[in-house]
Amino acid sequence: MAKQKGILKLKGTMGDITFYKTQDGYMAREKGGLDKNRIMTDPAFKRTRENGMEFGTAGKGGQLIRKAERLLIRQASDNRLVSRLVQQLMTVIKSDSLNERGQRSIQDGDMGLLEGFDFNQKGKLNTVFFNGYLPSFDRATGAFDVAIAAFAPDETIDAPRGTTHIQLVAGVCALDFPGRTFEEDHTLSPIIPWDNQPQSALNLVATIGGGGTLPVIQLIGVSFFQEVNGEMYPLRNGSFNALAIVGVDQV
Repeated sequence: MAKQKGILKLKGTMGDITFYKTQDGYMAREKGGLDKNRIMTDPAFKRTRENGMEFGTAGKGGQLIRKAERLLIRQASDNRLVSRLVQQLMTVIKSDSLNERGQRSIQDGDMGLLEGFDFNQKGKLNTVFFNGYLPSFDRATGAFDVAIAAFAPDETIDAPRGTTHIQLVAGVCALDFPGRTFEEDHTLSPIIPWDNQPQSALNLVATIGGGGTLPVIQLIGVSFFQEVNGEMYPLRNGSFNALAIVGVDQV
């Protein structure tokens, strides 16, 4: 793969060279590739087919997570979220010791490997939120509770320049990967001034149906705002908002 240089940027195919645009700029590569029918039938490409099936499983799993948490993710994500999430889900799939290669799944892998995943690389939760918060999930009741101790916002939250206010969020989601369905709930704190005034302890509680057997992910996030003439605006369109998976409950 080569990177295009010069004033004129090309897209398309010329001879045996394909020109295309990526997030890293304009690229060029030699046209080629194996016949699709051969890949799908030739025993020599069995591993390729297996890898392709599991990559597809990861892609669909990532799509389900993004759909389930779309209301939160649209406020806190980066332009590489899709590929990063698929990559992490591939790690989960490879940890599945129950099924044969090519048939391994997310729900049979170690979904605990998703803990600590940040949806926005520009705003990582553990570099933004320093306060002593305690998340807990009760499968019997379906309640996800985030207990946050009393705090001074400007000492607890590392906010980008221009921040005047913050908001905390907690989310919980049960995911049915084979059935492509989910159940989700989330809750938001009041919008809090980002200053040195002490804030009372608070609890954020999000609840789904209790007693289920599906894997459940739990999320915590921080959003930043700037007050202008009495109105609250997402700071820099939310580009530094944080959202991360802080827990996974898997039966």
